[in-house]
Parts: sequence; structure tokens; C-alpha cells
Amino acid sequence: MAKKKKPALSARAGALPASPIRKLVPLADGAKKRGVHVYHLNIGQPDVPSPEAFLKAVREYPAKVIAYGRSEGELPLREAYCEYYGRFGIELSPDEILVTTGGSEALLFAFFCVAGVGDEILVFEPFYTNYTGFAALVGVTLKPLATEPVTGYHLPPREVVEAAVGPKTRAIAICNPNNPTGTVYGEDELNMIAELAGKHDLFIIADEVYREFVYDGPDHTSMLSIPAVAERVVVTDSLSKRFNVCGARIGCLVSRNADVVAAALKLGQARLSPPVVEEYAATAALKMSPEEYVHPMIEHFKRRRDVVHDALTKMPGVVAYKPAGAFYITPEFPVDDAEKFISWMLTDFALDGETTMLAPAAGFYSTPGLGLREARIAYVLNEDELTRAMACLAEGLNRYPGRIS
Repeated sequence: MAKKKKPALSARAGALPASPIRKLVPLADGAKKRGVHVYHLNIGQPDVPSPEAFLKAVREYPAKVIAYGRSEGELPLREAYCEYYGRFGIELSPDEILVTTGGSEALLFAFFCVAGVGDEILVFEPFYTNYTGFAALVGVTLKPLATEPVTGYHLPPREVVEAAVGPKTRAIAICNPNNPTGTVYGEDELNMIAELAGKHDLFIIADEVYREFVYDGPDHTSMLSIPAVAERVVVTDSLSKRFNVCGARIGCLVSRNADVVAAALKLGQARLSPPVVEEYAATAALKMSPEEYVHPMIEHFKRRRDVVHDALTKMPGVVAYKPAGAFYITPEFPVDDAEKFISWMLTDFALDGETTMLAPAAGFYSTPGLGLREARIAYVLNEDELTRAMACLAEGLNRYPGRIS
């Protein structure tokens, strides 16, 4: 009997990339089966306990039926978001905030609302890898502009950015503080983006998930604080990292442009509502003072940043800048191919029964050939574990057969 032919997937489905953050997980699982302890520095999942206020609210959710919520998010949460943004001098109304199922949905909604099929969004690479998937889902093309490790991945000069603006460009996307590099962009860089957006009639998608994660120099500057582009800015945000509730899936889209919010609400209605129990708990978390949870957590991450950076600077051949924010660093390694090196660390290497897993940085670029010797490190473990993880990394670099001088 002839074998039945399987129906073909759509071209769009076939074009979706695998996540560089998760694609090597089977190799890590294999290492664990062999009894090797793997330090997971490949994914931004911190080990800091979630705030008790959030957990208590989940346990004490008062309704007897977990019913659908409002598509735009429950009003108490949107009001709590307004209070939260007010601490940064950003005045908003609840109508300018749409609660989303994580920051990922906020990004997907933003891409959908500001650009059509075949349009372009300028991005600075390396960029958060899921931008590629979101763009593919809505038929938008990402137009990358490269940044360099030697500059700490700061933005290219104005003339380079402006030269990339074309007839199909609809928006500029910027992640500040940046994932995967930890770069914090200064006011001059943000004003440059704002001026170009105004000149060329563009939207600005500002991914500000890591707003509080700033360790050196001035505090974070939000695109929402630049009046000249008030109706051009679409901010995407998330509680995942701020309160370490990654699995709760609560984020938001913020814009003073009523048309953007109205369009995003239609998408929100199509998916019905965000998770209502988590919305209730998120309201409690946002009402905490920063001193209760966020500020002490940032101090933890600053020390972790220093442990990782100090270790990297002692590894011969490694190019490692000191990230000013987020909890990532993306060094360049003296290896033939970072993904091969990371795979080898999981399949062929162990130091005293331990090894380290990173995320290959090529997946954070869309330009072929870039980032091949770079890897993202998420310093999400405690300082003792990070010290051991860096020792594994240093010894792995010494032994790796594909090391280059």
C-alpha cells in the first residue's frame, strides 16, 4: 500500500526560526542523563523568589468562578499600572494601557498595529530573538542595523540609521535596556531615534521590559518621556522580570495614540482576555513600593553582573564589555563557532561533573554570518553558582578543539 503523503505546512510556518535560547535543550537534557550538572545561563529565568504579595494574591483570589475578564485588562490593574508609571514621571490614563498575555503578546500586537504585510521595521542587531518570529507571523520584514561588541553595542551614528529608512519603513524598534546585550541607551541616542521618527513619519516600538535593571550612570529614560513623539511611541512591557513571575504572563502595551490602542484592543478581543487570576496578583505586586522587592533585587543582579564580567575579562581572547543594564552580557569568544562550542560543552565536556550552557548569539541577528563567535550569558543564578559556571566556561575554552588564537 502506497504511503500517504502528508499535507505541506504553510511557507510562513516553515520560515519560523527555532529559538536560540531553547534549541540546544535536548543536549542539556542528555548531559543531565549522564549525571552532569548544567548551569543554565541560556535563558532569562532568575532564581530570585517571586514576591510574597503576588503569591498571596494568587492563593486568595476571591472569586468562586474564574471567568473571562475584560479584553483590555481589568481596570484595577490598569489603574495600578498608571500609579507605577507615575513613579517615573510618566502620566497615563487607564485608557492608554492594554493588558496583554505577557510582553510577547504586546510586541506581537505592536508589530501588527504599526506595520502591514511587506512593510519594514528597523531593528538594531543583536535583538531579542522572538522579534523574528513575531515579524514572520504578521508578514513584516525586519531591517537590521548592526551594532558592535567593541562599542558596547551602542547605536550606529544618525546618518547610518537615517540611510536605512526606506519607502516601506513604518517603525523603529528599540529595546532599552537591551536584551541580549545589556546596553542602556543614553538620552542622545533616544533623542536621535525620536527626531528621525518625526522627520520620516515613523512609529517607535520601545521594548522597556528591563526598565529598572540599570546598574551604572543615570536611570533609564523611557520613550514615553519625550513629548515630541507622544503619539508615535508604542511601549511594550512585562512584569515577568520585574517581579520574577515569568510564568504568570502579564504584560502591557502602552500608547498615547488612541488609534493604536483601539486597534490593539480588537486583537485583544480576538483572544478574549488576559489571565484574570494573574491580573489580580499583578495588581498587588504593582502596589508594592520599590524598596520592598525591586530595588533589593537590582542590587543582587549588579553583584552577579560583576562576578560574570570580572571572570570573562580574565579569559584570554574574550571580548567582554561591562553591561549597564538588563541581566545579560554577550561576549565574543575565541572559538570557530559559538554554537558548536556551546554544544561541545554539553556533549563532550565536564569539570568536576559540571558544565555551563549559554545561548548562541547568531540567533539574535538576522544578518547571515553575524554573531557566530558571540554568545548570550544570562546571569540569573546566585553568585556562588555563577562563579562555578564561569570556572567551567574558562576551562571549556582552554580545552575546546575549535579554539582560535
